[in-house]
Amino acid sequence: MQNTLKSSATFTGPGLHTGQTVRMTVHPAPVGHGIWFRRCDLPGRPLVPATWDAVTPSRLCTVIENADGVSVSTIEHVMAALAGSGVHNALVDLDGPEVPILDGSALSFVTGFILVGIEEQDAPVRAIRVLKPVEVRDGEAVARLEPAEMLEIDFRIDFVDAAIGLQSRRLNMANGAFVRELSDSRTFCRQSDVDAMREKGLALGGTLQNAVVFDGDKVLSPGGLRHADEPVRHKMLDALGDLALAGGPILGRYTGERAGHALTNRLLRALFADSTAFVLVDCGPQTVGKLPGVGVHAGDLPLHA
Repeated sequence: MQNTLKSSATFTGPGLHTGQTVRMTVHPAPVGHGIWFRRCDLPGRPLVPATWDAVTPSRLCTVIENADGVSVSTIEHVMAALAGSGVHNALVDLDGPEVPILDGSALSFVTGFILVGIEEQDAPVRAIRVLKPVEVRDGEAVARLEPAEMLEIDFRIDFVDAAIGLQSRRLNMANGAFVRELSDSRTFCRQSDVDAMREKGLALGGTLQNAVVFDGDKVLSPGGLRHADEPVRHKMLDALGDLALAGGPILGRYTGERAGHALTNRLLRALFADSTAFVLVDCGPQTVGKLPGVGVHAGDLPLHA
């Protein structure tokens, strides 16, 4: 069955790139609504669809834009939280251009959704079943989808920084795995990247409290890492958020090697450009039980919640 929230959940904080404090409220929505963002700070409160074909090029985060050029940026963490909590229908109100970064993970969003409660709706979930492999590349970076019974994410990263290095992880996303294993993993960067972005007027809201900052073999953020492989876990979190723009749960295996937001969006565009690569299916009880977020509860939340 499709799900929405039982009541609204509100979050307030600065945007990672603008530094502007934004109030965001996620509201329940009716069956078939999907996920939409509403810019309440602009005349007419324009809506922006959270769909793969609304994504506009951006190197550092996922940005969506409507036909009138109204955009919302850095949506990947709240999209991951919605997908990972099993929420299919929601209206997201913002009084600014960017989703608040909070602690740099999806944990605050997930916690808020679980606390207000998830409500089952009287309509089947329509999923995208992958029928054959689809792959896109950009140099050494690869993103691929291939058939599988449920959503699996397999990710590999390789950084010269000794504190990051080579990391890989594979996870079946059923049974609340996202909430338990990935939701608390924070965005990360290198100190040299921070310096370069600041020179360009970017990452103005970034701090050591909302990102893990590495410098060679050192972790500069207070308290260190939440997981020894927190960077690759965060990449998987990002991937789930970007895949959630497909418009429904994906039944397939996603593999990312050095992949980022732009490459995952290119992958979705390649998938939907080939009508033989996927089929839309109404999920029966057995399939629904394998979807991300089904049955999640407060006991699934990591200790950082």
